Amino acid sequence: MASDVKWVEFSITTTGEASDAVCEMLFELGAGGVSVLDPSDIKQILKAPDSLAYADDAFIDSLGSDVVIKAYFPVTGDAVMTAEPHEEREPFNRGQELYAEEHITEQSAEDAKEQIVSGIAKIADFLPVGTAEVTHVTVREEDWADNWKKDYKPFSISEHIIVSPSWEKYQAGEGETVIYLDPGSAFGTGTHETTAMCAEIIDRLIQPGDRVLDLGCGSGILSIISDKLGAESVEAIDIDRTAVDVAKENIRINEAKVNVHAGVLTDAHRNDYSVIVANIIADVLIDLCPSFSEYLKPGGYLIISGIIDHKSSAVLNEYVEEGYVLINALKKGDWHAFLFS
Repeated sequence: MASDVKWVEFSITTTGEASDAVCEMLFELGAGGVSVLDPSDIKQILKAPDSLAYADDAFIDSLGSDVVIKAYFPVTGDAVMTAEPHEEREPFNRGQELYAEEHITEQSAEDAKEQIVSGIAKIADFLPVGTAEVTHVTVREEDWADNWKKDYKPFSISEHIIVSPSWEKYQAGEGETVIYLDPGSAFGTGTHETTAMCAEIIDRLIQPGDRVLDLGCGSGILSIISDKLGAESVEAIDIDRTAVDVAKENIRINEAKVNVHAGVLTDAHRNDYSVIVANIIADVLIDLCPSFSEYLKPGGYLIISGIIDHKSSAVLNEYVEEGYVLINALKKGDWHAFLFS
């Protein structure tokens, strides 16, 4: 039976320079998922010396240079559900109630489009955004899920961790750990730079006996990796109940021992985590900065990611002023991750 759950798919044509900033803006507006088609990535694969893929020059030229970003927003009745802009929220609530019910707006697709156009206009103040054309169509949940599956293949997320879709079987090599993941509609498949950087740090950091908190767990990938690397206990929290449902299924598939539930930082069950990882967005990380120390044991480690380039200095300064010691800083594309003690 076909699903009657619908989403509005907004397509934005922009540049490679602005694509990460546009993605962050879309997630801040409440997008349930974002996909990026960057022709430069395809060209790099085709032109790599060891690539088995082939395409003639005409096809390569036809790709052009525009990046197409697709963002998916849930539909209730005839209304598109979006998150209230940050500037319209009470500052002390932003960190804990990013998607709380009082911050959800129901509006027409055209009004949501105008909100996206406005967000792109702000990005254009500091990055070239290209044509910034925005279009939209309504899609079914199952169609969106099928699109995910078509493009999602096994890949190496860190030195020892391989991520494979749940519908494929990967033969692990020596020293490799395989995580089977169904991304569903949750952010955090491991293909995005912010998740990959967290995974790289976790791969080197987690030791047997560690107690881990994964705040903003998304698909649950970082929690599952932590468990597979020998953590004594792992707790995963996300404010999005859809993400929690997806994470629960991924945890089941991987036979991982993870306590996952909906909530915010104040809903964490312990106050002595040895590792806390928070892959969220810069504004929320700044809001949460004073609170993390209440949940981290002395000598513990804090990993934060989801930080777009133009906000990295503000985030780093906030945490250093709070007394955190920077251990490592990673950068992929326009995104940053920091490891503190």
